[in-house]
Amino acid sequence: MAEAQSIPVGSTTAGAVAVAAESTVATRMSAPPSFDVTDFPVPHGREEEWRFTPLERLRGLHDGTAVATGDGVKVAIGTPEGVIVETVGRDDARLGKAGTPVDRVAAQAYSSFEKASVVTVPKETVLTEPIRIVVHGEGGVAYGHQVVELGAFAEAVVVIDHTGDAVLAANVDYIVGDGAKLTVVSVQDWDDKAVHVGQHNALIGRDATFKSFVVTFGGDLVRLHPRVAYAGPGGEAELFGLYFTDAGQHQEHRLLVDHNVPHCKSNAIYKGALQGEGAHAVWIGDVLIEATAEGTDTYEMNRNLVLTDGARVDSVPNLEIETGEIVGAGHASATGRFDDEQLFYLMARGIPADDARRLVVRGFFAELVQQIGVADIQERLLEKIDAELEASV
Repeated sequence: MAEAQSIPVGSTTAGAVAVAAESTVATRMSAPPSFDVTDFPVPHGREEEWRFTPLERLRGLHDGTAVATGDGVKVAIGTPEGVIVETVGRDDARLGKAGTPVDRVAAQAYSSFEKASVVTVPKETVLTEPIRIVVHGEGGVAYGHQVVELGAFAEAVVVIDHTGDAVLAANVDYIVGDGAKLTVVSVQDWDDKAVHVGQHNALIGRDATFKSFVVTFGGDLVRLHPRVAYAGPGGEAELFGLYFTDAGQHQEHRLLVDHNVPHCKSNAIYKGALQGEGAHAVWIGDVLIEATAEGTDTYEMNRNLVLTDGARVDSVPNLEIETGEIVGAGHASATGRFDDEQLFYLMARGIPADDARRLVVRGFFAELVQQIGVADIQERLLEKIDAELEASV
């Protein structure tokens, strides 16, 4: 597998697989974060943060022409005993506490929702069952805001499941109290025509742990922006993601980890598989280590498996380091075609070609799927991977 750093921008390898990688860091190149949509100009596609996104497929989310309808999405929240669920107005102090919108769509989402949902796990509460949030598209346009807050030393798993058809722009805030442990699984299993743009903000308290799994399968266009910042030293963030990009789909994941306080850790691993003409995956991994963040330990990695001709991957890992007093910092990105040696090994032992192909892809994703820790989600993802492969046979 070729290291993406060694491939010039815009180059195309055999089989119509294009890989782009740059050393330019985008964290300081865009407009300053703001809750006011008018602070962001309408993007034209030439901006660094929009150059990979097909703006014409955003259905008006980027320029203000997408108007919310009454049949956008329905949200259902199921919680174990002891969890507090509230519907709040725009004046609630918890909204936006974890992070500020960094592009026009996120700001549009923040300025357009009427009511937000806040899920609170009280301090020292340890949940044995997941909190489940189901977002089902009803065919219209919707803007939304979700907050999940854990009190000090609480522990919880949250599953956010996106299904159906919608044009959705929504922000999600995760506020993790001191010593708390939060695991989030966000599944994008939309219908083929759906459009989903979202910013996920995590604010991690002192000695707290945040683990995120972003899983993207469906939709015509999905663009997600996970962001992490720290509220105190000792915080740890693990950002995992997997995506299966099919013919004609655009799936974009843009990460930022802002190490803004000392002695925190982060680790990001995203893996993707692509197949079919026009399949396009984008992964941007930005890590900023500020001058005050001494003792930082961080690493990010992106791996892509291209299953057919006609697919394109743009993978851009970035590091911006403002202090030399760190434990470690690194990044890696690689994109490659299907490993013929692995196929040959399995087929030489009597395994049919289609089954061998399925086993190789399952093995590629297994490292991440096994770490989710929610049995029904893990089983569903493996079944989804098999279904995607069956469709291509």
